[in-house]
Amino acid sequence: MSSSLAPPVVIGAGPAGVRAAQTLVAHGLRPVLIDEAARAGGQIYRQPPPGFVRSAQALYGFEAGRANAVHRTMQALQPQLDHRPGTLVWAVQGATLQLLQAGRMGQVDHGGLIVATGATDRVLPFPGWTLPGVYTLGAAQVALKYQGCAIGSRVVLAGTGPLLYLVAHQYAKAGAQVVAVLDGATLADQRAALPALLRAPATLAKGLLYRASLIARGVPVHQGARLTRAGSVDGAGERVGSITWRDAHGERTLACDAIGFGHALRSETQLADLLGCEFEFDALQRAHLPVRDAAGRSSVPGVYLAGDGAAVRGADAAELAGERAALALLADRGMAVNTSRAAELERLLQAQTALRLGLERAFPFPEDWAAQAPDELLLCRCEEISVGQLRQAAREAGADELNRAKALCRVGMGRCQGRYCGAAAAEVLAHAVGIPIAQVGRLRAQAPVKPVPFAMVEPPA
Repeated sequence: MSSSLAPPVVIGAGPAGVRAAQTLVAHGLRPVLIDEAARAGGQIYRQPPPGFVRSAQALYGFEAGRANAVHRTMQALQPQLDHRPGTLVWAVQGATLQLLQAGRMGQVDHGGLIVATGATDRVLPFPGWTLPGVYTLGAAQVALKYQGCAIGSRVVLAGTGPLLYLVAHQYAKAGAQVVAVLDGATLADQRAALPALLRAPATLAKGLLYRASLIARGVPVHQGARLTRAGSVDGAGERVGSITWRDAHGERTLACDAIGFGHALRSETQLADLLGCEFEFDALQRAHLPVRDAAGRSSVPGVYLAGDGAAVRGADAAELAGERAALALLADRGMAVNTSRAAELERLLQAQTALRLGLERAFPFPEDWAAQAPDELLLCRCEEISVGQLRQAAREAGADELNRAKALCRVGMGRCQGRYCGAAAAEVLAHAVGIPIAQVGRLRAQAPVKPVPFAMVEPPA
């Protein structure tokens, strides 16, 4: 099918994708909406399976209204779009997307593509992080929202970033026993960010309420906490049994049977890479991100970027960006759009970017993490590559670029293709060779972007 005759395609049915699809439908188009999940909502507004009995207020807290609005919008749109849930876009060839659904291969041509792939946890490993019972914060949240269960009976939540306090609040409110919150940020960091956060009083109020709810429930919050190690129950590595951290008061250990950790979020950019989008280093988000204009246009004509997959700004900004990207796609098709609304969306998105700057100050990246990581620390669990092995590749083979290091020691070459180890590997490599993080590059995406079965079945002709 000619791309000029193909329908617009939206990848991702989170806040950005749903609002993009809604905008396209409102202008008379019938888009294809592809999502890996069975039901729309993305990670932040993830819907439980049918028949789940907990209320939206219990699941989403302060965000219940927004979650319900996104879900209702998607339900109303169903007859007016081609929704393909449970579908992975695993490769791109020109204007053709390669799909996998229920074990079967498929493809769809796009006549304009909005990529709204969202974000995942940014993982900074620590000794013991591969023990059973250690999860990312995002995985801990999925367990609560989708399965209706906690990751353990004595849970420690650690790392830094807004998600840390959100998950802790959700766990405590659901009745789980949160025995401690270990925040890598200090109170001084958070006080310094107050002037910027005061420009978004609703967001600041939610954060303060999350913190107050933890204190009211007797959950201790330790600031400036650096994770030292997770210990196993019996020393045999069968399951996590404790967490040790260091803060201004020294080193301490606490018994637990589950840990959720993460250091904010990182954008999912693999598809943007396969599409040929230009990237540049974003110092605020400490990552290489696809280049886009204020409307969401990428460097590739007909490809638009929206939501946390382009830059992490949160669910509210994702909805705005999804609508704005759809208006850009429509305008580029020669269709009439409301230019005043487009300008307003860009103004609102700029305000959200300013808020993100405040949050990054409140929850700063631990820039000394790589210097403190021991050589024996497992960095890439897919290929079982340690921090020391990456340092050795840098020292002995002169690997000062991430893909060169990958070729030499296989870091990031496993099933996840660096989606979980890539950020940490870049930090280790930059420190090892003594150059800024921006100069070590990024792991290049390769198809398939996620593992696919060898036995993929061709659809009937």
